[in-house]
Amino acid sequence: MAKTFTISDLAREFGVTTRTIRFYEDKGLISPARKGQRRIYGPRDRVRLRLIMRGKRLGFSLDEIRPMIDLYDADPTEVAQLRLFIDKIRERRRVLDQQRKDITAILGELDTFEARCEKLLAQKGKAGKGQEKGEPRRGKRDRPGG
Repeated sequence: MAKTFTISDLAREFGVTTRTIRFYEDKGLISPARKGQRRIYGPRDRVRLRLIMRGKRLGFSLDEIRPMIDLYDADPTEVAQLRLFIDKIRERRRVLDQQRKDITAILGELDTFEARCEKLLAQKGKAGKGQEKGEPRRGKRDRPGG
């Protein structure tokens, strides 16, 4: 007889809440057997949950994860699943590389604007005197009673 697991067993093992596991069940990603109201998870459910958690950790959406784990049941050789997974990994890597480039560019722009603002502030000299560093200057309308 195959080992079975309770929802609490799996929640503890994967570090998620039982609500999360029920959510994946509602989405049709796992399908435990039932004994009355009690859910009974088998090795298949455990493997599928492991694949879901791995996919989520890598940043895949549930819609992207579904076809990958569905292939787990359809292809016992796992060749199709591995090919799809490689394609998804490459696609994810492209997205993350672009995001990294975008972040680097934005950080460069922020450095430039910060340096310009610091230079302008230094040029204004006395105009900013009496203000705490980082505190915004108040306009006439922002002053109390103004």
